[in-house]
Amino acid sequence: MRTTPLALLLAGAVATGAALIPTAAFGGAGAARAARGHTVILQREAFHPGTLTISRGDSVTWVWRDGGIVHNVIARSFRSRTMTYGSFTERFIHSGTFDYRCTIHPHMTGAIIVH
Repeated sequence: MRTTPLALLLAGAVATGAALIPTAAFGGAGAARAARGHTVILQREAFHPGTLTISRGDSVTWVWRDGGIVHNVIARSFRSRTMTYGSFTERFIHSGTFDYRCTIHPHMTGAIIVH
């Protein structure tokens, strides 16, 4: 049986107690999480869902599906165009609660909670 350099390296690591593979590779402490995308639908003059909880680094896409009714998405830190169809995407890199609304329909409000 032939011993490869990798096998020798692994045997040495085991013998000395060294860790060759970072815990992040297996989802342990400090593991990086891939950013996710989320969707909010504008329909029946409401945001669906009205409140969305996401992680830092995630994106939210608002999609207009209200049969030609004009809407926008306005918050302190972001703003969509006013339109009847299409979509708008925002990436959230800071934690906090981001309240938003449609300025055309004051009853249309929503919130993104970022952890």
